Amino acid sequence: MNAVSSEWTKFWSVRSTWWCLISGVLLMLAYSGAVGLAANAGVERSMAPHAVVTGAAFYLTQFAVVALATLVITSEYASGSIRSTLQWVPARNRVLAAKSAVLVPVLFGYGVLNTLLGVAISAPLIPERDSSVGEVLATSAGMGGYFALLGLLCLGLGTALRSTAGTIVTVFVLLVMIPMFAGSLGGEDAVNYFPGFAGVNAMLNSGEPNPVFGGVAPYARWVGIALCTAWAAAGLAAGSTVLRRRDA
Repeated sequence: MNAVSSEWTKFWSVRSTWWCLISGVLLMLAYSGAVGLAANAGVERSMAPHAVVTGAAFYLTQFAVVALATLVITSEYASGSIRSTLQWVPARNRVLAAKSAVLVPVLFGYGVLNTLLGVAISAPLIPERDSSVGEVLATSAGMGGYFALLGLLCLGLGTALRSTAGTIVTVFVLLVMIPMFAGSLGGEDAVNYFPGFAGVNAMLNSGEPNPVFGGVAPYARWVGIALCTAWAAAGLAAGSTVLRRRDA
């Protein structure tokens, strides 16, 4: 518990945490409002408010989460404070577990909050398309789960790579570049198993139109969460291996 308390204090005491969280909220509000206005004016096809939020989450807000979760560990390597952290908590996997224990509830709640804010700003702009309470809650839970698991993936990769730029680039490649190339080479089915696509599908019902990529969600929400969990576990396993085997 002392390790978790320490990580909680460190997390909220640095400006980068607040900048990332505030930036993500502003991006969500801006995108949701812009798409809602475009749909109202007939420029953009009309979508239900929860679908507008799904698109906003994938394109913009997730990168605020990537930056935040990456800096949780790489900023310590950059400043050298990781040495003090490992002296206070010699069991290295406990350090990773403590950081994970802080990130998961914060990012889950952040995803839920962003969903509610996005729906609140887009719903009045597209009154002919309503989202039920159930749809909004399901999307909120999916986004919260995706953000939490994406944060764990970034934490694991950041621990392994020990570089802010390297981690963000690697995650961007996993979320966008590899799926893009795979899709262009005829691997459209394979892209749904990458973390970004799985995260969006976790916010949709099976067969529901996908507002981000087109087509429909190919599997149930829980499958998307399970895939994101597998990616997060792989990232944490890589980070744990490097953390245990290499000096700080």
